[in-house]
Amino acid sequence: MNATTQTTQVLLQLGKGDPSAAGKLLPLVYDELRAMAEHYFRGQPTDHTLQPTALVHEAFLKLVDQTAVNWQGRAHFLAVSATAMRQILVDHARARAAAKRGGDRLQLTLDEALTPMGDSPDFDLLALNEALSQLAELDERQGRIVEMRFFGGMKVKEIAEVLGVAKTTVDNLWRAAQAWLNVRLRGESS
Repeated sequence: MNATTQTTQVLLQLGKGDPSAAGKLLPLVYDELRAMAEHYFRGQPTDHTLQPTALVHEAFLKLVDQTAVNWQGRAHFLAVSATAMRQILVDHARARAAAKRGGDRLQLTLDEALTPMGDSPDFDLLALNEALSQLAELDERQGRIVEMRFFGGMKVKEIAEVLGVAKTTVDNLWRAAQAWLNVRLRGESS
């Protein structure tokens, strides 16, 4: 049995309330979740108060504690993981910003910040989150694509699978979302 099939079976067990499923799931998805988390922290200061391992564990605990999720497979789990990690990182950034009460932030376009969290320690995650929330209000699918691609590090093929659309649709929506977000992140009106 391949890892994807095994992961899907364990997710189905988890969805049915099997208490042992979470313990079986973590070893199957840990490396992918860890890679996502490391991707977020690339270019961040080494003294960042939240570390990739802590992000993985916090997101995993948040996900396996869900009782109303009907897991559809590995790609679906990774997409939801991207959302959970985004929420954790945004909450962490908000807490840090509240502690600092301001400060100058470097504003980047989505192209400049194509790797999650940007290559700068001054990357404004809160500005990106706000712009992404606005985009999702206008076009929920584009918002999900950006979230899965940017925060989840998912490939176009995986996103297409999760959304049940063609890869070309994902490519087109990704380009449109990038353009819209670049305008927003620069502070220009659309």
